[in-house]
Amino acid sequence: MRTRFRPYDPDQQLLLPQDLREWVPAGHLAHHVSDLVDAADLSPFYARYEGDGRRRSPYDPRMMVKVLVYGYATGVFSSRKLARRLEEDVALRMLAAGNFPAHRTLCEFRKKNLKAFGALFAEVVRLARELGLAGLGRVAVDGTKVRANASKRKAMSYGRMGPEEARLEAEIADLLAAAEAIDAEEDERHGEDVRGDELPEELKRREDRLAAIRAAKARLEAEARERDDARGRKPEWDRNPKGGPPYKHAYGEPEAKDQTNFTDPESRIMRTSTEGYQQCYNAQAVVDGESQLVVGTAVTDNASDQGQLVERVDEVSGRCGETPGQVLADAGYCNEEDLAALEARGIDGYVALGREGKGAGKPDPEKQPARARMAKKLAAPEGRAVYAKRKWIAEAPMGWVKEAMGFRRFSLRGLEKVRGEWDLVCLALNMRRLHVLQAA
Repeated sequence: MRTRFRPYDPDQQLLLPQDLREWVPAGHLAHHVSDLVDAADLSPFYARYEGDGRRRSPYDPRMMVKVLVYGYATGVFSSRKLARRLEEDVALRMLAAGNFPAHRTLCEFRKKNLKAFGALFAEVVRLARELGLAGLGRVAVDGTKVRANASKRKAMSYGRMGPEEARLEAEIADLLAAAEAIDAEEDERHGEDVRGDELPEELKRREDRLAAIRAAKARLEAEARERDDARGRKPEWDRNPKGGPPYKHAYGEPEAKDQTNFTDPESRIMRTSTEGYQQCYNAQAVVDGESQLVVGTAVTDNASDQGQLVERVDEVSGRCGETPGQVLADAGYCNEEDLAALEARGIDGYVALGREGKGAGKPDPEKQPARARMAKKLAAPEGRAVYAKRKWIAEAPMGWVKEAMGFRRFSLRGLEKVRGEWDLVCLALNMRRLHVLQAA
């Protein structure tokens, strides 16, 4: 008996168009993203179109938000890859409902609506709280180094800038002299209409690099002046008036090892856990202890987490309207001022005084009373048990971002844009997490 196959006719036409939503299985993440976006207040995305009167109709922001959020949630961060996936991925085609925005359109929409994505992130957090999925009774704060959209090879130290600037100035002077000699020779031989463009083009490349180096030097010197001002140093001081050795550098003079990047000047060289030193930003997240949803975000250009603890608590309070009852953080966030601030606000803090496996010493109760009280709290069995929860609360979402979603490098440049993109990343992560929690 011949085998009977299921019907297969690629040329078969449909009498009626199919519903694209039926192509995606029920309970799929795409349906979840679509429902959440439909229920959200998207007025910040629509605001910039009000009264525009443009002839060419823009894409509906609701569709663009769904496509971008789902793209980030499934590890597609490049606008070019996302535009290509819109033609190949059934779930994305369902969300776009027959629209195919170009990669430039997707990129521009993302750039122009970074603050709106931040507002949507906050709204999703509030929705999770209303559903009883984020109680804020216990939160954990953590940071991770995310590579900037720039190479460390495009950075230069202040100590190297001086010799490089002098070298370029000498080369430009030589090229100018050579150009003038060639012009004079050609004018005499062929007339004044012959220009000889090859030297001016070479000269322009060097002049552009010289201008970039001078701008970088100015940035480093401005940062050095800000640091000196913050320390209370006066321009006329060559040593501390209270005594001590002379200053190593003049007022406003950077150290020779201070670096800046030509591609993304606001990023910094930071040490990563797996890739050594790279051009990075320090991405911060406050994670709810019950649901492991991210309830607060931030990005800094400082590799250290110092001074971030109270700011992150304040941000959560502002976005959620409620102050966390308990805060867990590793030793990178520990300092006397922040520990005292947590106590003053009635927040039950558990902050490590030193790295795991290394002693932090015994704090002096007279000089560091808040640290001494924290040491006593963490020494108790109950305190150790509470602090032990920090790792799985805070570090798991960072792992999901980098491993499950594959987000290891920002697509945008500049601190403000990077902060907006981090909000979008955490928004996509929260939607993935809500999808799991609501399905459970």
